[in-house]
Amino acid sequence: MAALVELRDVVKHFPVTRSLGEIARGAHPAVRALDGVTFDVGDGDAVAVVGESGCGKTTLGRLMLKLAEPTGGAITFGGAPMAGLTGERLRDFRRQAQLVFQNPFDALNPRFTIYRAVVEPLINADIDKAEHADRVASAFRRVHLADFDRYFDRYPHQLSGGQLQRVVMARALVLGPRFLVADEPVSMLDVSVRAGILALLREVRETMGLTAVYISHDLALVRYLCERTLVMYLGRVVEDAPTEEIVRRPRHPYTKALVAAVPVPDPDQSRAPLPIKGNVPDAREPPSGCSFRDRCPYAMPRCAAETPMLRSTTGGHRVACHLD
Repeated sequence: MAALVELRDVVKHFPVTRSLGEIARGAHPAVRALDGVTFDVGDGDAVAVVGESGCGKTTLGRLMLKLAEPTGGAITFGGAPMAGLTGERLRDFRRQAQLVFQNPFDALNPRFTIYRAVVEPLINADIDKAEHADRVASAFRRVHLADFDRYFDRYPHQLSGGQLQRVVMARALVLGPRFLVADEPVSMLDVSVRAGILALLREVRETMGLTAVYISHDLALVRYLCERTLVMYLGRVVEDAPTEEIVRRPRHPYTKALVAAVPVPDPDQSRAPLPIKGNVPDAREPPSGCSFRDRCPYAMPRCAAETPMLRSTTGGHRVACHLD
């Protein structure tokens, strides 16, 4: 299947405030949020990006939506370089690519009614005002808020978390996008409503033929939603494979640790956690060689001297590890 989004050696560094000593030395410290990310998202695919906090997942999502600019590398959408999108071409991209926010309580302007919040993308896209009411109603039906009339004049504080996330999804879908990025879409919701939102995400992707990227730390969630999973660690993709392969046969030690941490609802099938050490290193000064080596129980001298490249192995895997 042809790729809708392509990333090649994408780098994103965020400069940080320099100390007097760094200024004197001419140093330019930066948070290395992404450090050479390469992958494709096929048209119509559902791809997960997983990893601990601070691994660069959200930064990656922002770059794919052109909400931030890469420090280096190239990103294309539909074969066109995103670096060159301006004017009407940029407006057209904004119509095609939308975001579902992590926190629905912060994603909506508290001064806007629900109708005003959902119609905002149509206003920004210069859609004929005569179409607004029908498009908003259609978006509400897609997210199973069929009795939408009772929501239109309300304000965000008058709705529950589950209702608000459906409104956020309706706003993302009202333009009929082609590409959707969902950043931890259920992490701020009560457990009791998460299943309904996950089922809805899967339903709208299938019925609308969307290409979707789901950002999460929860492998159980992405197993339900996505056919393919990228595992990120400290700004790099360390494993890329079909989701079932990731869950059943993880290859990278970091992926094995993530899989082992997923609760299993059967005491006879519990997994012993992989003994990784410490916390994620400072992204301003990542370790030499393999960025995971300081925490890896299998680290060897080669890991400190040589950065492992992401390469193809068996089972549809791409793994960045000297052990594989």
